[in-house]
Amino acid sequence: MSGLRRSDREIVGTDGIVAVMKDCDVCRIAFNTSGAPYILPLNFGMSVGPDGMPILYFHGASEGTKYGLMEDDPAVSFEMDCSHRLVIDEEKNMCTMEYRSVIGHGVLSEVDGDEKVYALRCILEHYGRGDLPFSPDIVRVLRLDVTDMTGKARICRR
Repeated sequence: MSGLRRSDREIVGTDGIVAVMKDCDVCRIAFNTSGAPYILPLNFGMSVGPDGMPILYFHGASEGTKYGLMEDDPAVSFEMDCSHRLVIDEEKNMCTMEYRSVIGHGVLSEVDGDEKVYALRCILEHYGRGDLPFSPDIVRVLRLDVTDMTGKARICRR
């Protein structure tokens, strides 16, 4: 992706974008459908692939709409955001919002075996609970290989 309208807000470089992703709690996945996009908010974990691009992991129940949509078209978009703060300027009679966000595209697939266990550990570690026990047999795990992404931030000077 490229061509941000506000290039002064662009987060340049994969490391800066990954830093934002690490601070986010929810990743929204947009699936392609024949009618309208299907958007699903998911908890996630993350690792970085050998190419430097993030790999996102999601867990879910054994059945659900997302699996059929993924089989129909594994190409998805994603979005995540954090660091929200309302900023009020009473002198100018206006307000704005601080934020950091990432959007991008990727390809979903299901993982199993050792990678499934690794992915579940990544998810727990993302939320600071890597020490919790879990049962990999009761969930399905999806992997999103990110193909492109952009980051954007608005942080007001105080």
